[in-house]
Amino acid sequence: MCEDVKFNNDICSSSLTIEKDTDKDQVSKIPKNVDLKFGEIMSPHMLIVEWTEKKGWSAPKIQRYQDLKISPISSCLHYGITCFEGMKCYKTTSDKTLRLFRPDCNIARLKKSMKRLGMPGTDFEGKQLLKCIKELIRLDKDWVPYGEGYSLYIRPNVIANHQCLGLATPNSLLLYVITSPVGPYYPSGFKPIRLKSETKYVRAWTGGTGDVKVGGNYANTIKAAHIATKDGYDQVLWLFGKEKVITEVGAMNIFFVIKNSSTNRKEIITPSLGRGDVLPGVTRRSVIEITQKWGDIDVHEIDLSINDVSIASKSGRLLEAFATGTAAVITPISCIEYGGLNMNIPATGEVTRKLFQSLVDIQYGNILHEWSVTID
Repeated sequence: MCEDVKFNNDICSSSLTIEKDTDKDQVSKIPKNVDLKFGEIMSPHMLIVEWTEKKGWSAPKIQRYQDLKISPISSCLHYGITCFEGMKCYKTTSDKTLRLFRPDCNIARLKKSMKRLGMPGTDFEGKQLLKCIKELIRLDKDWVPYGEGYSLYIRPNVIANHQCLGLATPNSLLLYVITSPVGPYYPSGFKPIRLKSETKYVRAWTGGTGDVKVGGNYANTIKAAHIATKDGYDQVLWLFGKEKVITEVGAMNIFFVIKNSSTNRKEIITPSLGRGDVLPGVTRRSVIEITQKWGDIDVHEIDLSINDVSIASKSGRLLEAFATGTAAVITPISCIEYGGLNMNIPATGEVTRKLFQSLVDIQYGNILHEWSVTID
């Protein structure tokens, strides 16, 4: 229950108000699946919740999707004090029930990102925000596309709206959630990607913000990604330190399937979270938890250098590699460039395919699972 007090520590879903879009032609504007491109088409409504140091969290409101009105001196514009999440809603293959995939993990990470940026207002209960998000999706349920590979992308965002050029803990925040019907991240299908190792620029570092989802993590990757594309590669493989330790792929986590030289058992290896420069992805976490239950493959979260991968490749022990993330789910990797040479990797492998199908089956309700949260 949310109490009617002068200062609200929590987001109160019971105080949610809804202002529906009155456009009578809205149904005719729902795009066909064939026309969907990632992040270009927005659903008709958005969720807004404000926080101020005097009143705390305001009553949440769902309103027509529209441009935001913020001050030119808002601190989010000058100092990058902004964080976000990426979630999806799926329509069950059999009966078109609406489902979210592990939304509690996303909301917990959003709060962690806010805390890392020194934002106030992080005491809100995640379940309250989730209730508001569910109501937003119910309102725009017809905009959730149907079919495997299609979903409603959900983007919660928190920006600092401190109206002063001085750098300080913000006294005002704006939390908003927008949604977008999307198709497969890679329209050409389950296509392997080619990576270019990055040795000049650094995405994140120990003590930085690599383990949270903040805007600055992505702004400093654009140049390296552009160079990689010009050189004929799809994504950047981010390396760290003198040892050239592998961290992430573009904005995704990375996994390798390697045959152990001593036991001849397959191992799934992904970079550890210990240094704080790797994002703890929800899909990453799900892959680890799924494969740990298989029993026929060992799973390790350890530091792995590009030289380690090169040695495994030369000895024929590098069996598969793939990247994970909310947008693309599982993306096979067929090539890694390092030092001007290409390491070719078998793609798409058995483990990669099995994991992709396991996740898709859960997300689309083909199998019942606790990670799949229905929207009644």
